[in-house]
Amino acid sequence: MPAESPSAGDLRAVVFDLGGVILDSPLPAIAAYERELGAPAGFLAQLIKSSGQDGPWARLERGELGFGAFGTALAQQSEAAGHRMEGAELLRRIEQAATPRPAMLAAVARLRGAGLQVAALTNAWDMPGRGARLTPVLERFDTVIESFRVGMRKPERRIYALTCETLGVRPDQVLFLDDLGGNLKPARAMGMTTIKVGDPADALSALARMTGISPG
Repeated sequence: MPAESPSAGDLRAVVFDLGGVILDSPLPAIAAYERELGAPAGFLAQLIKSSGQDGPWARLERGELGFGAFGTALAQQSEAAGHRMEGAELLRRIEQAATPRPAMLAAVARLRGAGLQVAALTNAWDMPGRGARLTPVLERFDTVIESFRVGMRKPERRIYALTCETLGVRPDQVLFLDDLGGNLKPARAMGMTTIKVGDPADALSALARMTGISPG
């Protein structure tokens, strides 16, 4: 649920997650891969949670593991948990699911046109061809913060602080959209207004209501 919105005069920036917000969610693709392996639903999420900040996934998103090294580490970790996942295949499926949502991109354009700063804040990783695929999306934003480039990731508080510093705004002047509640919690604790994105249409309605700017 969204937090109490700042007044229109106080709001200076809107920050969007990419996967599950600007782009289609990767979760159905991950779930399909888990089913093919005979793994229980949520197998990957549990691996990520259990390994914490030092696990292969977190290290991939902070840029501490490259594409190949991540594949090796994830295969070992997942095999030990009972269902071997191939890192390259997993990331390929996530990439294929990352289709831009036209209505969200239209909202970004309208917000920028109204004079608000618009940023992307994403947990991401480097892989072959990534730049060419995502450039048409990333160029829509005033600012892009990618976890693997800055060595920190959501939900680490410091990446939200970096985003505000880069934009030149206070947290209470920011509206942040993400599809994961765990990523929204530290943002709210810092004073940001948040929208949890499930159904994109509902999120766009909340965005319009909280900014006073029609998303399309």
